[in-house]
Amino acid sequence: MKILIQNGRVIDPASGLDQTADVAIAAGRILAVGQAPADFTPNRVIDAKGCIVAPGLVDLAARLREPGQEHAGMLESEMAAAVAGGVTSLVCSPDTDPVLDEPGLVEMLRYRAEKLHQARVLPLGALTVGLKGDVLTEMGQLTAAGCVGFSQAEVPIPSTQVLQRALQYASTFGFTVWLRPQELHLGKGVAASGPLATRMGLSSVSVAAETIALHTIFELVRATQARVHLCRISSAQGVDLVRQAKSEGLPVTADVSINSLHLTDADMGYFDSRARLTPVLRQQRDRDALRAGLADGTLDALVSDHTPVDADAKALPFAEAEAGATGLELLWSLALKWGQDDGVDLAQVIGRVTADPARVLGTALNTLQGSIGQLAMGGVADVCVLSTQGHWPVTDSTLHSQGKSTPFSGYELPGRVMATVVNGHVAFEAK
Repeated sequence: MKILIQNGRVIDPASGLDQTADVAIAAGRILAVGQAPADFTPNRVIDAKGCIVAPGLVDLAARLREPGQEHAGMLESEMAAAVAGGVTSLVCSPDTDPVLDEPGLVEMLRYRAEKLHQARVLPLGALTVGLKGDVLTEMGQLTAAGCVGFSQAEVPIPSTQVLQRALQYASTFGFTVWLRPQELHLGKGVAASGPLATRMGLSSVSVAAETIALHTIFELVRATQARVHLCRISSAQGVDLVRQAKSEGLPVTADVSINSLHLTDADMGYFDSRARLTPVLRQQRDRDALRAGLADGTLDALVSDHTPVDADAKALPFAEAEAGATGLELLWSLALKWGQDDGVDLAQVIGRVTADPARVLGTALNTLQGSIGQLAMGGVADVCVLSTQGHWPVTDSTLHSQGKSTPFSGYELPGRVMATVVNGHVAFEAK
């Protein structure tokens, strides 16, 4: 199909482009940005007047719940949520059931996703077999099957020696290890340490759970030179440590979730299980440091941390409720809100959900490197049309995801995704 997106303000942070222009698409590729060729006759015209035309969003943290947890989210519903949120490429966690620790399971997931012709799924393979923290997986085979990195999801490795061996192996072959910094024993609570958790009688997670893990990771990176991506930094001290590691030249990148960027522990209210999240919501000074760290580039990307949770799993006392919230459809609006609240340039806001996360993925994208997260001539045609005007209500009826639980439920969020083009076909268009 030949598609012409016209009259929009084209913003491509990767190239620095910011001007009113047309985008011509043919055979799944970007044919031209600016003026379409004279002989170009589109089958479909999308009028983007008054809107932003940008690369498709790249989300580095989304759980699809399949295989094994289809009650919380079917692949069909979560992929529909992705394109409704402008997300054209997403990285999914290996903590499915069964765990993504074998090439056949990875290939099956990718095949299922490709058949839906919606967002592109980039799986993380399990770092250890069954995520048990004992035996390393066959990283080479998993990479050949399509994995873009290796992760323990939310399961810390008990043995520092095993983690060191994993990083040594990954460094040897140029693989990236994705770790959420959380010390095993200090990270078992359900709320951030502080006066509020104490008053509510909730088991708490201290900042030390994150900082101790970061110190350990950085020491191992110094020894192995392995490339590590730090998932969902949650504290001011964590931001400072990442900043120091980067200034030292360590090969690390980091991201922050939409939840931690906008919310604090006060949003737990009266034991509101919608705010039962991982990582836990911390105090305002932490939130402010995360926002500043995202603005100055210490944190490379903003992620949805999409984790659809079944309604029954949330209808429990706070400490017993399952952690997680839907987020794919909120990513653009909450990125925009951050930019509006903090005076961050629109191109920089878009960059944190397009070019920057694509840069984190780097060579793991193989032939898609230099194509995803940007509007490159001849590159894959992943494009979204974004509105910065108006507001929309976050309700069960406005969310495509099977999981409806989010601490932003009832909010009026700015901006909307008007259309999403994936690989040259229109995967979503707002009604």
